[in-house]
Amino acid sequence: MSATVAVELVLLLLLAVSAVALLTSRWRVPYTIALVFAGFAIDLFHVPIKEVAGNAQLLTPEIIFTLFLPALLFESAMNLDIRTLRENLASIILLAVVGVGAATAITGLAIHQFLGLPVLVSLLFGALISATDPIAVIALFRELGVSKRLAVIVEGESLFNDGTAAVVFQLILAGILTGQFDPAEGVRRFLVVALGGVVVGLVIGFAVSKITAHVDEPRIEITLTTIVAYGSYLLAEHLHVSGVLSTVMAGLTIGNYGALTGMSPRTRVAVWSFWEYVAFLANSLVFLLIGIEVHVAQMLESWWPILMAIGAVLIGRTLTVYLLTPLSARLGPAVPRKWNPVLVWGGLRGSVSIALALSLPQDFPHRATLLTLCFGAAAFSIVVQGLTMKPLLQWLGILETSENVLAFQRTKQIALNATREELESLRSMRAISNPAYEALTKELENRTRELEDQLHSVQQARPEMVSEEIRFARLRLLATEQAAVRRGMNEGLIPAEAGEHVMAINDEEIDKLSGSAH
Repeated sequence: MSATVAVELVLLLLLAVSAVALLTSRWRVPYTIALVFAGFAIDLFHVPIKEVAGNAQLLTPEIIFTLFLPALLFESAMNLDIRTLRENLASIILLAVVGVGAATAITGLAIHQFLGLPVLVSLLFGALISATDPIAVIALFRELGVSKRLAVIVEGESLFNDGTAAVVFQLILAGILTGQFDPAEGVRRFLVVALGGVVVGLVIGFAVSKITAHVDEPRIEITLTTIVAYGSYLLAEHLHVSGVLSTVMAGLTIGNYGALTGMSPRTRVAVWSFWEYVAFLANSLVFLLIGIEVHVAQMLESWWPILMAIGAVLIGRTLTVYLLTPLSARLGPAVPRKWNPVLVWGGLRGSVSIALALSLPQDFPHRATLLTLCFGAAAFSIVVQGLTMKPLLQWLGILETSENVLAFQRTKQIALNATREELESLRSMRAISNPAYEALTKELENRTRELEDQLHSVQQARPEMVSEEIRFARLRLLATEQAAVRRGMNEGLIPAEAGEHVMAINDEEIDKLSGSAH
């Protein structure tokens, strides 16, 4: 494909993305799911997007894993709160590691029974379909809005289980191709690949965090974070360890350490805005391409095997969630029972599963069958499970929580404060006249008063919100103290021993406040 053709293709895809975005802004349809429907329409009605690419495949393992996945993983990990992640690490690791192994076995054996495929081939399908897609899950939950802790569990699992699924997939595939399958060697290989990826991500994340502490130029620091996102993935893959886990750990390090200690407020705003757009663009293109590559007519011809595959996937996911979540209570905070249906139904499949299926050798036995089952299960997952997720959350009473109400009010307060600061800046630069300033100030005062009245009403109905606000504010103040102490230590203004002592005291207080949220 020539450069001109590639640019034309990207422009056509962006036009389709923009059209869907404009339509969904008027209709109450989740944007990501609407993109999949748009892809279906492009394929069914032969819209000349694919013709521009000629014979080139639009969605390949290289495009997903090398172009889209690092950006999406990095942006998601950068926005994850490390303390909330740590508090729920037991649930996340159980689902992302043990859960993938269990789902692989249960789904694979079900496929073997339902469709009669060879055992190892069935287990291979169980492995490639067992990873919940970080792209699909994160996009959907951000649109719907759920409890922060539930969102972290789902996002954390989806970020970490890709590495597990990829390693299990490769081990089973190697066993099929060589005729030798050694579970003990598989466990050893998994530990090496996973821990290696974690170490690579941490080293790169900390190294670049130290560099950004001595730079205060948003464009340079955005460039550095881009290098971290893709460099951590590519270096880990070159070293034959997990690129997924490397990118996740690098994103967590930059977001929870580098951004707090080495970036100025204006840089943080610029970096977060840049990655928000990159994630939006990558999400949009991935969902659209999935819709284009899932040939609906062919799927309908194979409806019975696909139905069996969907049933096997749901059986595997249900048994895994309901067996493992009770165990997490012995290692950390218990997962509420009413969250289990969300964890089951929210385990969407998408680009990662498709990429693994497409990576199968062309002469692999049953390759066409596995591709059909994978595309069918992924399409059902994104469309049916995605469209019914919001009604499920409402039925379970999960969306309407005091935490969500508080977050909504807090967001409006932050937005109004930023607007007020910008207005003052315009006045100081004499960019607006006094009459205009006074009129806008009065308008902002009215909006602030309305917000305060609404907040007062909510607080009267939900007294626990006041204590939650105090807890949240204290956590932010302590985090600010920690960042100031770290900067002082980096600049040599605070002795290391004194700084570490103060931060240890603050860490204890932060742990107490974080624990009081449960």
